Amino acid sequence: MRILIRSSKTAIWARRLGSLAVPLVVLSVVLHRLGLISSNVFQIAALIAGLVAALAVLLAGVALLRLWFTGDHGWRNCFGALFWGLLCLVPFAWHAQLAWRYPHVTDVATASTGLLPLTFEPDTARMPNARMLSREDHLRSFPSALTRAYPIAPEELHALVLRLIAQQGWDVRFDQVPSEFSGRINARVTTLIGWREEVVFGISTTPTGSKIDMRSASIGAAHDFGSNGNRIMSFLSSLDNEVTAFIRDNPSLNQPDAADEAESPQVEMGGA
Repeated sequence: MRILIRSSKTAIWARRLGSLAVPLVVLSVVLHRLGLISSNVFQIAALIAGLVAALAVLLAGVALLRLWFTGDHGWRNCFGALFWGLLCLVPFAWHAQLAWRYPHVTDVATASTGLLPLTFEPDTARMPNARMLSREDHLRSFPSALTRAYPIAPEELHALVLRLIAQQGWDVRFDQVPSEFSGRINARVTTLIGWREEVVFGISTTPTGSKIDMRSASIGAAHDFGSNGNRIMSFLSSLDNEVTAFIRDNPSLNQPDAADEAESPQVEMGGA
């Protein structure tokens, strides 16, 4: 007498859903990054992909429990579903911890946003109301995202900023060279999963050289997961190093107190 060993249908469906979740996640990210779908569509697609992946993991868990007692075929299907499902859930888990770690904000600036205007009207018209931080929350969450003052000419600072922007691979959309009063640079940033964010630099003259303010704002996102504040801190830290190297390599610069200020650029706090 032959004993028939059945294949678990639950395990088969778990594997199918796990296999489906992978292209759903990849395609939604790729299409969003290429600008072929809007952020609203991307959020819906990502939510569907996450639900499919979670369902695959759930069914795989149920199937494993049944296989333990019934001895049916399907272990490979279960472990495959667990692998692909959990893999697809990793980005969701990562962003969940970022949302818990960073404040709910979409716009971070070292000065009043009126001094650092956004320029992408077609996108900003569809943006939700910007979420910004109070001065106290700004200092607590992003302590080095502050106005910088340097003992170099605005034109020289402008050139250094453009060089750093090029190194970052950001797309410059507006470039106003500092004149008698101030200059401005607007650039677009595309994150790894396709979110569009705008970075604004304001460069102005001071009695001892120049200063720079920076703003970073998400376009079409309800939460920036800390990207804007961290971007400002990282960029300004790199700019500090660039200015220090520039002053070191140009000792003949006729700037007041350049030798004293080269080692530690001044930091000011504007209204966030």
